[in-house]
Amino acid sequence: MRLYRSSLVHFALAASAVLGLGLARAGAQPTTVPTILPPVADKSKDKPLPSAFSKPYPENLGDLKAIEDHVKEVLTKVIPCTVGLRVGGSSGSGVIVSEDGLILTAGHVSGTPGRDLTVIMPDGTSHRGKTLGGNGTIDSGMAKITDEGKWPFVEIGKSADMKKGDWCIVTGQPGGFRPGRSPVVRYGRIIDLNLTRPDAYIRTDNTLVGGDSGGPLFDMYGRVIGIHSRIGGNGPNSITQNIHVPVDTYRDTWDQLAKGEAFGGPGIGNAGKAAPYLGVQGDPDGKDCKILVVSPGSPAEKAGLKANDVVLRFAGQKVADFDTLRSQVLKRRPGEEVTLEVVRGEETVSVKVVVGKRPG
Repeated sequence: MRLYRSSLVHFALAASAVLGLGLARAGAQPTTVPTILPPVADKSKDKPLPSAFSKPYPENLGDLKAIEDHVKEVLTKVIPCTVGLRVGGSSGSGVIVSEDGLILTAGHVSGTPGRDLTVIMPDGTSHRGKTLGGNGTIDSGMAKITDEGKWPFVEIGKSADMKKGDWCIVTGQPGGFRPGRSPVVRYGRIIDLNLTRPDAYIRTDNTLVGGDSGGPLFDMYGRVIGIHSRIGGNGPNSITQNIHVPVDTYRDTWDQLAKGEAFGGPGIGNAGKAAPYLGVQGDPDGKDCKILVVSPGSPAEKAGLKANDVVLRFAGQKVADFDTLRSQVLKRRPGEEVTLEVVRGEETVSVKVVVGKRPG
């Protein structure tokens, strides 16, 4: 298995983009889960990184091999701790950071505190869990495995130690968990960061798609330094628009998150409770808008949309690919009825759909 930096050859599988992840705010609180703030990782024992990481870019095959070998070593620690999350009809990712099963994720993935969720381990085994708190302004969220057990976990790093140009690794479950596929790995560099303002962020050129939301951003020692929040949109520079919540913001609000408090406003990291929702998954890299999955109970299922339908038009607008459909859905209001023109087998049919609200 060969791995290359995202600006060279992306180590990523073609994956589905998920419509309809949102932070829903509510007054109900879950049972408090006493969770101790993990200590900051001890960096004094860090071994120097291979010299290839100090260069502007890999210069030869030796550099690529050194990077590959190092990343493989890091992955042995972080892959077992990268999990898929299913909350209602939505899917996302997360990372376990304590032996008792505490999970860091994005606020728009965990959603309302106190909800049941399913935690899917890399080997496909599932465990019960609960959503904890979320900060709507920064888009941070927390959850916990409630099944008995001791769980693999990773160290929490310090995002304040990072700087522009540092190498980093992302893992996640693009398109949601898929049996037989381990968490997908991509790596690249930090291209921008701001750690001082209320909506602090880290921006990287690591490829992300729907379903990666809530997954971990690691430094090159396998410590969590951020959580995937905002996935890049359309356009030639979309790869540079992937935003991660700095892990230091979790430390700053640890008690509130662990106690299951929903706080902060509906900020840039989430679209709020009333965000439009269709409930389909498709291939963001496909040449057309073919529906791969229809979420159970979603507006799409209720309207009769089916897997393998190819969407041609949405509310009269031509749909070239899945990203176009996603953009069109986000322009609508929950409760609005729209007509989709789809190819189903050898027929072209019209399907009326009432746009829903994101599950919360």
